[in-house]
Amino acid sequence: MSQIVNLNKARKARDKTRKTAQADENAVKFGRTKTEKARDKAEADRARSLIDGHKRDE
Repeated sequence: MSQIVNLNKARKARDKTRKTAQADENAVKFGRTKTEKARDKAEADRARSLIDGHKRDE
C-alpha cells in the first residue's frame, strides 16, 4: 500500500527547493562584495583613461 501524500506540503517543498536553487544561482551571478565592485570600477576607469590618453587630437 502506498503512503498518503499531502499535495499542499509537496507543492510547497518543491517550490522552496526551486527558490533556493534560484537564490544560489543569483548569488553566484550577482553576489559580489563592495570592495570587488570598487576594484572592478577602478580597473575600468584606469583602462579608459589609458585609452583616452593615447587618442590623437584632431
